[in-house]
Order: sequence, then C-alpha cells, then structure tokens
Amino acid sequence: MTATARWTRRWPAFPPWTVDLLLVALALADAVLNTNVFDADADTSDVVAFAASVAAAGALVLRRRFPFLTFLCTVPGLILSDADIASLVALYSMARYGSKPVPLIVGTVVMFAGYSALWQPPYTADVVLLNSIYGALFAAAPLALGLLVRTRRELSTRIAEVEQAREHERERTAQQVLARERAQLAREMHDVVSHQVSLIAVQAGALQMANPDPDTRRAARTIRELSVTTLDELRQMVSVLRADGGRSTELFPQPGLRDLEHLTAASGIPTTMSIDPRLEAAPPLQRAVYRTVQEALTNVRKHAPGATATVSIGRDGDQIVASVLNTAASHQVTSLPSAQHGLIGLHERAELLGGTLTTGPTPAGGFHLELRLPNR
Repeated sequence: MTATARWTRRWPAFPPWTVDLLLVALALADAVLNTNVFDADADTSDVVAFAASVAAAGALVLRRRFPFLTFLCTVPGLILSDADIASLVALYSMARYGSKPVPLIVGTVVMFAGYSALWQPPYTADVVLLNSIYGALFAAAPLALGLLVRTRRELSTRIAEVEQAREHERERTAQQVLARERAQLAREMHDVVSHQVSLIAVQAGALQMANPDPDTRRAARTIRELSVTTLDELRQMVSVLRADGGRSTELFPQPGLRDLEHLTAASGIPTTMSIDPRLEAAPPLQRAVYRTVQEALTNVRKHAPGATATVSIGRDGDQIVASVLNTAASHQVTSLPSAQHGLIGLHERAELLGGTLTTGPTPAGGFHLELRLPNR
C-alpha cells in the first residue's frame, strides 16, 4: 500500500451529501449571525442582504456539479452582506472540481473585489492597503486549498495507475520466466526422456522378436506397449509445456474409466477388476480414478513383486469409491529409485476435487488404497 493510500485510510469516508448539508448549515448560520435582519431597526436592505445570503447557502448543494454557477449565486450575498462562508466554499469548489482556468481566475478576482470592497469609504491609503491584503488572502486561501486537494487526488490516481502498470509488468515478466522454464523443461523431456523411452521400446521389440521363450516375449511385448504409450503421453505433455499459456491446453485424449481394463491388462499384475456398469462421472473424476489406480498398480510392481491386486470402482451414496487392494509380496523386493511423490500427488488431486485418499498396510502384509470423490 502506498503512503498516499495509507494517509487516505486514516480519514473516515463521509457521504458527499452529508458534507454538503453541513456546509449549507454553516453558511446559513453565517448569514444569521452577520446580517441585521432580526434587529428591531432592520430595513429593506438588511432583508435583501439576508435573502441573498440564504440563497448563497442554498446554492452550495450544486457546488460539485456546477461549481461556477454556484459561485455566481454567492456573489450577491458576498457584496450585500458580511456572510462570506458560502463564497469561500464556492471558490474552493471551483478550484477543486472545475477544470477551466478562466472561470477560476474570474472567481478569484470577484472574491478579492467583493471582500476588499475598495469602492466603499474611507479611501485612505492604509485602509485600501489593508483591505487589499485581506482580500488577497481571503481569495487565495480557498483557491490554494482547492487546487491542493485536486492535485492530490490526481496524484493519487496517477500513483494507482502506475502501481497497476507495475503489477501488470511484474505479471508479464513472471509469465515470460515461466514460459522459458516450460520451454526448457519441454526440450529436456523431448531430448532426454523421449529418447531413452524410445530406446527401451526398440530394445523390447527386438527382444520380443528374437527370444524364443514365450514368457520373455510376453514380458517384452508388455514393455514395448508401455513404452509406446509413455511416448504418446510425453509428446502430449511436451505440447502442453510449449503452449504460451494464453489458452487452456488439455492433454488429449484423457484416460477414463473405459481405459482401466487396458491399464490392468498391461500392468503385468494378476488383477481382479470390478466396475459398476451404472457409474457415471465427469471427466475430471474419471481421470482422478484412472491416475489413482495407475499409481497404485505401479507401487505394487515396485514394492510387492509377485502380489495380486483387486480393483473395485463403485458408488457409495453420492460418492465415487475407488479401491485398490494388493496382497503381500511373494518375490524378493528390488530396490528402485523413488522420489516418494506418487501418493503425495494423489492426495493433492483428491483434495482439489473435494475428496479424500486413505492408504495403509493390511494385517496380511499387503496394502490398501481407497479414493472417495463427491459425484455431484
């Protein structure tokens, strides 16, 4: 927050009409106190002066919209009586809300002449000098105050515009940095990861064709198919990373419930699949279920070799429930590199969709994962 904004917040914001009513009341009080209309010896001139002062006070309600017209309405009261508050407020309003210099100059000259009253006797040099000084100060004070307030308001507006422009520039710079990082990441994925996965697919295909053992050929075919699928997804991800961010870019086609059968078949894990045929869900929910089952089966391959898995997808009230249960490992576990981000990502995905993810070991030595998502 800028210093100007902090200074402004210290003062309470009153509705404009309450300020105008207060100024009208002050001008009326000034008219009552500075005219002789209520004296016993009041004459017609006093009544006229009081009426002019009251009219000047009433004209202040127009000071924001018609500042010069309001000032003209206060001139008779300024000349005929000693009630000057209405003219002071009108001249301030001209400086504060007016935009043309000529009416402001005219108003200042009229204010000086009306207050100094140089046409009234006595015409001695000291009286003329003092009246001129007082008239100049009387005209300069509301003029300077109005110009100061208007300049401050314009400065505040300019500062706000500069702050907004700076914020836009910061956002644009951040987007440019992000775009460079996305492009660099896309290059790394294309040049390194895609190349290595391509080599895996080629080697698996060669092994499938050259090896006579059926089990080995079956495993090689699975590796090749998974490598090809991974390459397709990598190309789609690279396309998303290379996008400029100006429009929403989705990975397409997105996996859903219909792809779970192929996922479990390609996993190489003996899996029992159960999906409620009446289950309907939005694409983001289907994608979350697919990625959850995918990560669970990946963890089974890594941490429980030789285990079997049971996948169940159904409903529980207004929730979609995806459950993956695997038995204990029957082969020696091979240590594989892991960043421990898989389950964390699944928890975050579930929370973004308003659901929950529950994970934990089973008494029999296996592992159970359950995803619950609201299906509205």
